[in-house]
Amino acid sequence: MSSDVRVHSWPCSYYLNLEKQWVPGKLTLTPHSLKFSADRTEEVLVGLPLCSITEIRKEASLFIFSAITILEKGQAKHWFSSLRPSRNVVFNVIEHFWRELLLSQPGTAAHTPSPRTRGQELVGLMASSQRRMEDTSKVLHHQGEQLDSVMRGLEKMESDLDVADRLLTELESPSWWPFSSKLWKTPAEAKTKEGVSEASCEPFGKEGVVIRVPAVVSQRTESHSKPGKLTVLVSGLEIHDSSSLLLHRFEREDVDDIKVHSPYEVSIRQRFIGKPDVAYRLISAKMPEVIPILEVQFSKKIELLEDALVLRSRAQTSSAEASCSIRHAASRLMGCTAPRELPTGGQEGEQLQLQRNWPLLSEGEAQELTQILSKLKGLALDTEAELERQDEALDGITVAVDQATLTVDKHNRRMRKLM
Repeated sequence: MSSDVRVHSWPCSYYLNLEKQWVPGKLTLTPHSLKFSADRTEEVLVGLPLCSITEIRKEASLFIFSAITILEKGQAKHWFSSLRPSRNVVFNVIEHFWRELLLSQPGTAAHTPSPRTRGQELVGLMASSQRRMEDTSKVLHHQGEQLDSVMRGLEKMESDLDVADRLLTELESPSWWPFSSKLWKTPAEAKTKEGVSEASCEPFGKEGVVIRVPAVVSQRTESHSKPGKLTVLVSGLEIHDSSSLLLHRFEREDVDDIKVHSPYEVSIRQRFIGKPDVAYRLISAKMPEVIPILEVQFSKKIELLEDALVLRSRAQTSSAEASCSIRHAASRLMGCTAPRELPTGGQEGEQLQLQRNWPLLSEGEAQELTQILSKLKGLALDTEAELERQDEALDGITVAVDQATLTVDKHNRRMRKLM
C-alpha cells in the first residue's frame, strides 16, 4: 500500500510562530505522515512523519479555543485549532494511526530499519498468501455449516409436511372412519425426534473469530466518533467500544450494504422499515487486512467507491509486479540448487556481477519457504475437498426443495377441495 494514500482530511487552522498568526487550511492524514496545506496558496506548510511524533495532546489556545498540539523530535511544537467536525474526532483518528504505526514497527523512532533482502521479501509475500488462504478457508467452512443448517431445515420441513399430510387425510376421511387416530405419532416418538434435531443443531451456535482490529467507530454522525474494535466472525460482525462493551452485532444475513470509502475506511448499514437504519463508519490502520475478508463474506453486498477503485487498480499493478518478483526469486532459487558450471572467458565478470546484485537465499529462508508452501498445499487440498462436499450438498438441497415445492402444491390443492 502506498504511503501517500489519503486516509482523511479536516478543515482547520495552523499557528505560524514566525508570523504570530493563524492560517486556515486543511490537515491531511496518510498512513505514515501528517501534513497541513494553506487554503490560499495550497502550499504545504507542515509535513510530519508519524514516526517522528513523540506526543499528541488536547490543549486550549489562549484558554478559549480548543486545539491539538503535536510534539515532534527536537521539541518542535505544532498547534492546530478550529478543527471540524470536532477536536475529539480528529484527535482519535490521528492518535489511532500513530499508535498502530508505533506498535507495528517497534524501534522506528529510534533508528532507521535495515533494508530487507530478496529472501525476506519473498517469505513475507508467501506468509501473506498463507494468511489470506487461511481466512478464506474459515469463511468456506462456515459456508458449509450454513448449507448443513439449510439441509436440516429442509428435513424438518419434510417432517412437518408429513404431519400436514396426516391432518389432511384425517379431514378428508369420513367421520365414521375408525383408523383416523392411528395417523398420529405417539408423544414419545415426537419428543425423541425433537430431541435429536435439537442435539444436531447445538454445535452450530459455536462461532470463531476470523480477525479483530482496533478502529475509530462513529455512528450516524462523524462528530460522535470514539475508539473501539471491529471483530469479523464467521457468522457476522461485531463492533465494541474501547472497554470491550458490545455496541452492535450484525448477523451475516442482516447486513444490507458495506461501502469501502478508502483502504482504511468502511461503512456498514442494516436497513429497517419504520425506524432508522443502523449504520456505523469505521476507520482503522488495519483495515487493508479486513477488506479482503469482507469481500469474501459479503461479495454481493460490498461496494467499492471511487477512491477505493482507483487504489484497487494500483494494488493490482503492484501485485503483478510482486508476482513477477516471486517468479524471479523462484528462478534464482532453482538456479542456486542446480549445479553451476565454471565461467569461461568474458562471462566471468557478468556472473560475478549477477551474484552481487542477486544475493543467494539463506538456508533458514529456504526452510521457511518450504514450510509455507507445504501448508499452502494442505490448505488447497482441504479447500478442494470442502468445495466438492458443498457441491454435493447443493445438489441434495436442490432435490429436497423441488420435492418440498411439489408436496406443498399438492397439499394446497387438497385444502382447496376441503374448503
